[in-house]
Amino acid sequence: MAEMADELAEAMNEAVVRRLAGEAFYLRGLRYFSQGHVESVWEIDGGLEAVVSGTRDYTVKLTAEEGILDYFCTCPVGDDGLFCKHCVAAALAWLSGSTGAGKGRDPGAAEAITISDAGRLLREEKKEKLVEMILAWARRDARLQERLLMWAARRSGPETAIAAARRAFEAAVAVDGYVPYRDAADYARGVEEAVDLIEDLLEDGQAAAVVELTESCLRSLVDSMGMVDDSDGYVGGIRYRLQQIHYQACVKARPKPEQLARRLFRWESQGTHDMFSGAVIRYAEILGEKGLEVYRKLAEAEWDRMPRRGADDDDVAWGRRYAITRIMESLARLSGDVEQLVAVMSRDLSHPSCYLRIAKTYRDAGDHDKALRWAEKGLKAFRGEADSELREFVAEEYHRRGRHEEAMKLVWDAFRRWHTPDRFRNLKRHAAKAGALKEWRERGLEEIRNWMAKVKQGGQAARRARWYGGEIDHSVLVAIFLDEGDVEAAWREAQEGGCSEELWLQLAEAREKEHPEDAAPIYMRQAEATLARVRNSRYYEPVGLLERAAAAMQRIGKNEEFARYLDGLRVQHKRKRNFIKLLDEKRDSLYLQ
Repeated sequence: MAEMADELAEAMNEAVVRRLAGEAFYLRGLRYFSQGHVESVWEIDGGLEAVVSGTRDYTVKLTAEEGILDYFCTCPVGDDGLFCKHCVAAALAWLSGSTGAGKGRDPGAAEAITISDAGRLLREEKKEKLVEMILAWARRDARLQERLLMWAARRSGPETAIAAARRAFEAAVAVDGYVPYRDAADYARGVEEAVDLIEDLLEDGQAAAVVELTESCLRSLVDSMGMVDDSDGYVGGIRYRLQQIHYQACVKARPKPEQLARRLFRWESQGTHDMFSGAVIRYAEILGEKGLEVYRKLAEAEWDRMPRRGADDDDVAWGRRYAITRIMESLARLSGDVEQLVAVMSRDLSHPSCYLRIAKTYRDAGDHDKALRWAEKGLKAFRGEADSELREFVAEEYHRRGRHEEAMKLVWDAFRRWHTPDRFRNLKRHAAKAGALKEWRERGLEEIRNWMAKVKQGGQAARRARWYGGEIDHSVLVAIFLDEGDVEAAWREAQEGGCSEELWLQLAEAREKEHPEDAAPIYMRQAEATLARVRNSRYYEPVGLLERAAAAMQRIGKNEEFARYLDGLRVQHKRKRNFIKLLDEKRDSLYLQ
């Protein structure tokens, strides 16, 4: 045990925990630890185990081997291989020493009692004594009492059990005022336990009753959701779980298809929290022909009241339109008829993406001609407003047909509207497909230089550049040449016309090895600019830049000059105590001999 503790201590500290978890999980785990969610931690062979309470109790295991920390948690996030908030809470508990049995025990101390030990001892206890113990515990523990009452209800008969499960859920889901983030996990845990009772009923063979019960519970849950800070998605997970139980109950109970169709349609067409989204596809086998026909008629009646929507039409009932459109698309996909699906999609052509969806649908079905026609219609309908993805779709289709000139015209027009490094990169990509990379690259660079000349002259070009946040310098060309790996060309452009701070730093990093005399002034200039706008903990950024400047100045033999420069900074910013303190801490890397 002592060896394990030593190995774990070497592999795990707060910095390691923060790095593995990331800031979001670390802060949530820290909150869990601070609020006492770590119920127990004990050391075992090869690591430690902990029980952390969340939506339910989760088991965390942390081990170390050859200085590497390994981790596992039974929660959904941990099951995906992430260092979850439960892992953070358990690690912080162990590091702080505020653990249960096991942490820091003497070698001769007795081992902690395990669940297996408790089970063995319970089996040896007399029945009357066990009954007294359970009843006494239940009187002091509301949740245990609820589970005990539910167990008794299940033993008393189906109707009693169903009524008890309903009461338990309603009591758990009810809110008395707003439930803040810090209380959401505990709230959800209580509701999850009530859902456990419903799942027990399904296992007891009460599938028909569970169908109705889950729908009733979902209505109550939706009514309460607006009063809970569900940032971690606990309540959303409960909603999904209830829908899963509903489906499983329908599989077993086989309710009347016509009635089920009407209920599912009401749920899905309301569009609330995506409830029963895609139900017509998922429940298709249960609904059968009769149920699907009812579902289809209900959907078509609602669909007929939904007007077509074009580019200039407002959507005053977006939520309702979205829900019924989703249903109609599901029905069309169920039929396997592409034309039926397109007919649904084409009722809303209010955005270029609507045309793109149709074009992709035809393309995926292997009909490239119709795909291109719809994409071209979208370009014509929106002209200069068409989004880049739609334009790219058309250009790729032109290339596929060998119509390279038309493809390049589209890409060139987009590039001329705004001269960005990304669009220049895209221009070259398409030019390579057209077999004319050199020609289009030179043409693109010439276009950028002409545009820059107009911007420098002022007038409309300059106003447009400023309006769209463009740089009135050579940033675009610097970024392009850096992207192409031509550092010298990028440096020349920056020297001639300037560039953004970010690009200056990239240039410094690219040149500091062979040209430290160029890199050092950049690092110093950027350090001063950063120092002027940051405070306290952010001083690490400018000091880091100063460290790089110090290394570059040492390489060119200007240590003393840099030391005088640092002394000047100290005087200039003497009131920034944290900055001065950090300079002192980094003295060895700043004042190089």
